[in-house]
Amino acid sequence: MIRTLNILLVITSIFALVGVYSLKYSVEDIAGDKTALQRSIERQKSDLSLLKADWAFLNQPANVAPIVDRHTAELNLQTLSQDQFGTFTTLPMRLKAPDTQALDSLFQSLNSGVDPIQQIISESN
Repeated sequence: MIRTLNILLVITSIFALVGVYSLKYSVEDIAGDKTALQRSIERQKSDLSLLKADWAFLNQPANVAPIVDRHTAELNLQTLSQDQFGTFTTLPMRLKAPDTQALDSLFQSLNSGVDPIQQIISESN
């Protein structure tokens, strides 16, 4: 009986030992993958930073102006005039004064617990 129990415990210990070692190696593999991904992300961030700097440099007016001059005829580019942007007269004017009666009635209905939007919805249904 004791001998059978000892054999069973030794076999169980061997399986546990194999399980722990396999778990250890799988965790090490996952940690290595994580480290590789972090390095890749950092490399991509530095590449992106460099590309943003290049883009900012290439979009400076001093770099764009010669290209525009070369292709003005092909693209039929024309200089802007001030009247293309609009005037102050085309802007909508503000109301002279807010409608205080409407605001007062709105606040009174909200204070009394009536929601005007819900009231409108229920009336429309």
